[in-house]
Amino acid sequence: MDWGTELWDQFEVLERHTQWGLDLLDKYVKFVKERVEVEQSYAKQLRSLVKKYLPKRPAKDDPEIKFSQQQSFVQLLQEVNDFAGQRELVAESLGIRVCLELAKYSQEMKQERKMHFQEGRRAQQQLENGFKQLENSKRKFERDCREAEKAAHTAERLDQDINATKADVEKAKQQAHLRNHMAEESKNEYAAQLQRFNRDQAHFYFSQMPQIFDKLQDMDERRATRLGAGYGLLSEAELQVVPIIGKCLEGMKVAAESVDAKNDSKVLIELHKSGFARPGDLEFEDFSQVMNRVPSDSSLGTPDGRPELRAASSRSRAKRWPFGKKNKTVVTEDFSHLPPEQQRKRLQQQLEERNRELQKEEDQREALKKMKDVYEKTPQMGDPASLEPRIAETLGNIERLKLEVQKYEAWLAEAESRVLSNRGDSLSRHTRPPDPPTTAPPDSSSSSNNSGSQDNKESSSEEPPSEEGQDTPIYTEFDEDFEEPASPIGQCVAIYHFEGSSEGTVSMSEGEDLSLMEEDKGDGWTRVRRKQGGEGYVPTSYLRVTLN
Repeated sequence: MDWGTELWDQFEVLERHTQWGLDLLDKYVKFVKERVEVEQSYAKQLRSLVKKYLPKRPAKDDPEIKFSQQQSFVQLLQEVNDFAGQRELVAESLGIRVCLELAKYSQEMKQERKMHFQEGRRAQQQLENGFKQLENSKRKFERDCREAEKAAHTAERLDQDINATKADVEKAKQQAHLRNHMAEESKNEYAAQLQRFNRDQAHFYFSQMPQIFDKLQDMDERRATRLGAGYGLLSEAELQVVPIIGKCLEGMKVAAESVDAKNDSKVLIELHKSGFARPGDLEFEDFSQVMNRVPSDSSLGTPDGRPELRAASSRSRAKRWPFGKKNKTVVTEDFSHLPPEQQRKRLQQQLEERNRELQKEEDQREALKKMKDVYEKTPQMGDPASLEPRIAETLGNIERLKLEVQKYEAWLAEAESRVLSNRGDSLSRHTRPPDPPTTAPPDSSSSSNNSGSQDNKESSSEEPPSEEGQDTPIYTEFDEDFEEPASPIGQCVAIYHFEGSSEGTVSMSEGEDLSLMEEDKGDGWTRVRRKQGGEGYVPTSYLRVTLN
């Protein structure tokens, strides 16, 4: 069965069908192009992800590489990187064998289809023109016949009219004879046109158009076959990389089997915990009398104890702030309107952004200085003075960014101190030691400050540091020579092991009993004394404290 025999009268249907076939081919090419983009984007993101998480230090300098977890992770990253390479091979194969070749083939098919249908339309136009000529000759023959009949009737009527002259009768007969002759000529012309049209029509329907339709059928079948082969290229491109992908997956499986599940659970907890401390029991606050406790030199309270009560009460309320009444939030530059953990994260983001901008400006300044040196050595390349405004602008931006970095660093230190203080009440619930404070241990000279100066420090902690003191560290270096207090103000137990490696700190073992010499002043460090000798600062979050 062929189109020329069965679909001889379906020219428009074949035109729509062949157009649909080419549109389907183009649609598939477009689909593969988007698939290639997906594969390339996927591979690029995988490589970026691997690069992001690969250790920055060489293996010989990385102590973490000694752990099996780290070795498995590095192996997993390498397998993912190899997997990304296979996705790039799939994208490359599809881009060449499908996108380029099929797109080129589609253009060839469009040109061939256009040529066949142009030929068919020309044949249709010729047949229509022949039919129009046939209709014209037919109408002319019909009109001449009516005129001849009318002239014959007129001549016969005048011949029978006794009042008509002989000249009128002769004239009417001549007119009738002329009309008959014209009708006979129109008849012959109509017959010739009819014979010619029938011949052209038979050639059109039985020879010319069937040949065109058969060519279109052949073209469409070739296009469908090529499209089917293009469909198969999707699976072929995948099958070519399946063996290597299988090796990558097997490598990932081997790496996964060497991971400690218990340790992964602990890591998951650390990654997703909210950071808020669970509220402890509320203490009774007796406002009817002042506290009788005698403050030591290292105590945070004043002699009458009232400021210390207010501080404890404010800390207790601060720990339960998520359950309090929500007031209208006023957005501040230091993000103090956010919870402590969220504030710390936002400040870290802002600090990282400022550092990136600062590095960019410094690189630009170096580039401008090198360009200026080149201009000075080679004047024909440019005017060195033209770079001065840009250099001055860059310097201004660097100074501005440095001030902003110092400002956010100060705010971040305060936020981290608040986060550490929030963790103090729930130490017994931790399954692993919390991170030690990021600030340096305070100078021992600060232990002699009275509660009034402490209150002033707390009231001014929310204000950004002045420009003059932004280069000054928050705490001075710790002095190993402590001032011996009169007596310990309490006892404490080490919940976790701590290696006091920095100046001013002291080491302690898990479960060790210590003497409390000075309370935490809000910076995350507590001063203690070991029974076997030695005094220094340890993280407050590593202790369970009991006051005398």
